[in-house]
Amino acid sequence: MPIPATLSAITHAADVRFNGDRPWDPQVHNPALYSALLRDGSMALGNGYARGDWDCDQLDECICRLLRGQANRPLSLQAQLTDWSRVLADLLVNPQTLRRSYRVGRRHYDIDPRVYAAMLDPLMAYSCGYWRDARDLATAQEHKCQLICEKLQLRPGMRLLDVGCGWGSLAAYAARHYGVEVVGITVSAQQAQWMREHLSDLPIQVEQCDYRQLPARAPGCFDRIASVGMFEHVGRRNDRNFFSTMARLLDAEGLLLLHTIGSAFTTRRIDPWIDAYIFPGGRLPSAMQLARGVEGVFLIEDWENFGLDYDRTLLAWWKNFEAAWPVLQHDSSTEFFRFWRYYLLSCAGFFRSRQGQLWQVVLSKPGRSCTYRSWRPVRQEPNTAPQHDTAKSEQHCFDVEDATSSHRRIEGHHSQPQ
Repeated sequence: MPIPATLSAITHAADVRFNGDRPWDPQVHNPALYSALLRDGSMALGNGYARGDWDCDQLDECICRLLRGQANRPLSLQAQLTDWSRVLADLLVNPQTLRRSYRVGRRHYDIDPRVYAAMLDPLMAYSCGYWRDARDLATAQEHKCQLICEKLQLRPGMRLLDVGCGWGSLAAYAARHYGVEVVGITVSAQQAQWMREHLSDLPIQVEQCDYRQLPARAPGCFDRIASVGMFEHVGRRNDRNFFSTMARLLDAEGLLLLHTIGSAFTTRRIDPWIDAYIFPGGRLPSAMQLARGVEGVFLIEDWENFGLDYDRTLLAWWKNFEAAWPVLQHDSSTEFFRFWRYYLLSCAGFFRSRQGQLWQVVLSKPGRSCTYRSWRPVRQEPNTAPQHDTAKSEQHCFDVEDATSSHRRIEGHHSQPQ
């Protein structure tokens, strides 16, 4: 079956060739993929890969080049109509209502817990690591937690709210190294259960709830608030409600750190494959949208972007998962392996293309009396966290735990597959 001229033109502009001889060129096994791409775009690309309709040695680089070449735009009239229908539905219906907020927990976080135990670092951090002075995933995630704690100027005795606490990586780090009490919230039942079982020796309270339920679940003010990898699920029509809720919960002299994926440009378009299978209702803010939501509620004290670090983090996750697959495959399918590979590596390509950003924004209330000084690890020594050796200049080195280590972590996990 000949390749449609529209597809050939757009992939040529991105320096990608169907069935080419370079590692980022897709190899098509099912010619029906071509018409599906014209009709369904990203949905066809992801589903086709999971089914085995095409392969690519360097999937991450393929996606990066396609995104840089703007190949993710609708390629046919039918695709344009479908795209506009999604935009219209997003305008008419709030996809991030309180009731819908729990979908992402059930869909993405409450899967076989061994997948995350195999893929993540020992802290179980499921957000972008900080690779400035790190050469392996565990160090990058520890440095990320340290960075957040230092930016928040944590001190012993403070009360920290962790909004979207995941498996408790930041909560545990802050409690152990900074002597704070932590309240963490998550919409995932498995994450909440994991924290209760594994972090019971620390001053950490975990609640399975949405941020809109927080005032009733955790009354009183917090000295500091951190939201890591959760703001992507808030949605732009809910931004003011989110920041107003955080303002009610934060002490007048407190600080809020927002760690979020961002979009390089403002758009109402979404990736339908990611929205359907990975993060239902997820919406990435642009810088303008984030600032609009903050204005009048908080002041921006600091804004750091290290989006390319997510590329490295995702590649490290993929290497861990791939190394652990000989154990995981006994209870999973080949299609899940391909599905997960596409998810991790396509996201790596998204950040490498620079369409995806990673921001840490420090916010304060307008009436705060203290001057905030931005913290970066090369400018001053940390106050209370353990010291680390200064690393050499950054290298593109993706050190991960070996397969044996990953297998031990999987087999020792407390939960059984669903």
